[in-house]
Amino acid sequence: MVTDDHVLDDLAAYALGSLEASERARVETHVASCSMCAGRLGEYRAIAGALPVALPPVAPPAAAWDGIVTAARAHQRARVPRRRWLRAARWPAIAALAASLLLWNVSLHRELTRRSPGPAPGPDVEALSRRPGRIVILSGAGTPGASARIFLAVDGGGHLAISGLAPLPRERTYQLWFVRTGSPPVVGATFSVDASGRAWAKVTVPSLADVREIIVTDEPAPGSAAPTGRPLLAAPSPG
Repeated sequence: MVTDDHVLDDLAAYALGSLEASERARVETHVASCSMCAGRLGEYRAIAGALPVALPPVAPPAAAWDGIVTAARAHQRARVPRRRWLRAARWPAIAALAASLLLWNVSLHRELTRRSPGPAPGPDVEALSRRPGRIVILSGAGTPGASARIFLAVDGGGHLAISGLAPLPRERTYQLWFVRTGSPPVVGATFSVDASGRAWAKVTVPSLADVREIIVTDEPAPGSAAPTGRPLLAAPSPG
């Protein structure tokens, strides 16, 4: 049953998949009719989705994750009155979630800094990842085994993490394109990869209304005005 109470204190746990089936159903029922909770859930999902990017998966600290799940289930089994439970569990749960995300993000930040050519991710990327948005996954259309993830913020801006591409000679460069219907393609980023075939780059995101495909091509340095190479990675329109 949906009540007038918001479910803000359960949204973080829902986004991380730590709620039991009955609690998940209650949150989903409420979010379907509450724009405020739906918006907050989108923000939590954007954070969780942006953390792994295209690097090898980095698991969150086992102790922190186990502590979150154990505390949440213990409170649910106790079945204290809901309002009292919310007051008692709100700050410990939020603190545990924040600590887990912080440790996970620090680990990923160090990995990106160690492996990625060009400027390392900094506070601007961390701030971008906290904004609502979506993740677009590019697969190796012309390069089997290559992949990329792009975080597109709903209010503009984004960043790209990519792996599996071969390093290019100095006179060549990779370009990310937003291919549009009835209009010229738009360059989203120009980048190179390190010796392991990985890269991180900021992305300039155009209006997605007429974008039909996102691709990566190999172009003459310092970059082309339009794609000349075959698509190495591709994804359909995120719109």
